[in-house]
Amino acid sequence: MKAPYVVRLLAGTLLGRLPNGMAPLAILLLVQADGGSLARGGALCALYAIASALGQPLLGRLVDRHGQTLVTGSATALTTAAVLALPAALGAGQPAAANALVILAGLSTPPLEAGLRALWPVVLPDPEQRRIALAVDTGSQGLIYIAGPPVTVALAHSFNPATAVVAAALAGLVGATVVLSSGPSRSWRPTGRRASLLGPLHQAGLRGLFTALGGVGFALGALTIWAVSAAHRHNTPWLAGTVPAALSVGSVAAGALLARRVLPGNPPTQLCCAAMVFAVSWASLLADPAPWAAVVAVLIPGAVLTPLITSAFLTTESLTPPGMVTEAYAWLIAAVGTGQAAGTALAGLTTALSTHTTAALPALGATFTAAVLSASRHRMNPAPHPTPFEENRLGRPHHLDC
Repeated sequence: MKAPYVVRLLAGTLLGRLPNGMAPLAILLLVQADGGSLARGGALCALYAIASALGQPLLGRLVDRHGQTLVTGSATALTTAAVLALPAALGAGQPAAANALVILAGLSTPPLEAGLRALWPVVLPDPEQRRIALAVDTGSQGLIYIAGPPVTVALAHSFNPATAVVAAALAGLVGATVVLSSGPSRSWRPTGRRASLLGPLHQAGLRGLFTALGGVGFALGALTIWAVSAAHRHNTPWLAGTVPAALSVGSVAAGALLARRVLPGNPPTQLCCAAMVFAVSWASLLADPAPWAAVVAVLIPGAVLTPLITSAFLTTESLTPPGMVTEAYAWLIAAVGTGQAAGTALAGLTTALSTHTTAALPALGATFTAAVLSASRHRMNPAPHPTPFEENRLGRPHHLDC
């Protein structure tokens, strides 16, 4: 794809979001290096994940009202400062300060992913180009979780965990700067329409969609704990990191394929079909497969994840009223993130019960997604309002001043 700014925006967003793949593990290693327990490190990671998920819709609404430069730039400065200060707080034995910094870092995580999705209609006015970009965008997000953990471990072992924390903060700062200094981001303007108090949640179809996507996040969070449990059970430590990485590999590969092929049906239909396949694809974990079989098995749900999330974003675009697009995308991201935190927490509690209970949780979350989407399907027909790009063509407030 040769349209201007596409590579810059995608690469900058991936680099800016690299802390999502580095910070949790870096925090865990930092706590352990300072003599803290695994439970303490896990609690800080959970605080970071939940705060990040909750902060996205609020920041998305602020972007829709005040633009990307002010809001995303300020959020980037806050989260960078908080992460950089964390090693000093932990090293000084100040748990309250560490908690506050982790919460601040999570709440102020810049809404780069939602902002990028809001920019695609401006940068790529052609719907087919936009579909391709969204497929590549969604699939490539897995690179964050493929590259982030190994880079974190390498820095922590070569230097110390504090270096990994600093590197995560600086990567986020550089990536956000690349995006925010681009012409489309600097020129992007809100539509000027005031959102309702509920914002995009006022739309019933979006409420159903976001609720359903919590199940996707639940499946992903539960898989992480299952992988750790399976690694311990089979005495194969490498399995804990390889299983989530394999899921991401499947997602990246599917993104490349989806960019070259148009799936049949409209986005809501694609969404429901992908959700059903996603639910069935987790069944193999119930057989407690051997280590390498488990790695191969999770490639399938990873591959289905990309069309599922891509269709979710396209459906969100068609249902979102003008003036709420960034907030709507942020709610989608928050729904997955919140579900992921819940899946991680519940799976952690079930590891002491039985292998099959933990293995069933990803399928349970995915089945919830399929069921809610099927029940909400009739509310997901495209809304009568114009998309952001159509709004520009009709002469209404323009996102890009050029």
